[in-house]
Amino acid sequence: KISVKGKDISPLYTFLTEKDTNPGFSGTIKWNFTKFLVDRTGNIVDRFSPMTRPDSKKVKKRIGQLLVDTE
Repeated sequence: KISVKGKDISPLYTFLTEKDTNPGFSGTIKWNFTKFLVDRTGNIVDRFSPMTRPDSKKVKKRIGQLLVDTE
């Protein structure tokens, strides 16, 4: 278990939420089920709320777009 916010925040979540390293999708995490979509080169390309299911149409569509763009 790791911390996703606060004084004990994990370095990974610091990277994911800081404006300097992730300007398009920065901001505090409301809950640890926030999802980030990362491309093949390590760029964060989308962020989904904790309530968005991993198998939702929105997530599947975005993954599909990303796969087409990187082929």
